[in-house]
Amino acid sequence: MKTFSAKASDVERKWYVIDAADQILGKVAVEAAGLLRGKHKPIFTPHADTGDHVVIINAEKVRLTGNKETQKIYSSYSGYVGGQKVETPKKVRARKPELLVERAIRGMIPHNRLGRAQFRKLHVYVGPNHNQEAQQPEPYAV
Repeated sequence: MKTFSAKASDVERKWYVIDAADQILGKVAVEAAGLLRGKHKPIFTPHADTGDHVVIINAEKVRLTGNKETQKIYSSYSGYVGGQKVETPKKVRARKPELLVERAIRGMIPHNRLGRAQFRKLHVYVGPNHNQEAQQPEPYAV
C-alpha cells in the first residue's frame, strides 16, 4: 500500500460560518484552525493546503474565561528603545475586536508559507453580517 499525498487538484474547498457569540475564544480558535488546515478531512496532508474557508461572525462577543480579559497580555517589541507595546484583551476588544480571534487562530497554524496561505482563508467579522453570502457557507457548530 502506497502513502497517499494530496495534490492541489484533489482538494474540494467548502465554506463554513462559525458564530462566536458567547463562545469561548480558545474553543472557537481550535475548531477554526482545524478547518483551515483541513485536519477534519481524510485527505489531510501536513505539507499541503487541504483546508476550507472559515467565516467567523460576532467576533466582538467572544468570551474569555477567568481573569484573562484584564490579566492576559499581548506584547510586541519594535526593536527600538522604549518600543515595547503591551495590551490587554480588554483594550484590544475596544480597538479592534476581530484581532482577538485572528491572533488566537494564527498561533494554532504553521508559522511558515503554508500557514500564511491557510490564514488567508479566514474571514473574521464584527457583528452578524458578512460578505460571503455568494459562497453559500454552511453553519458550523462549535
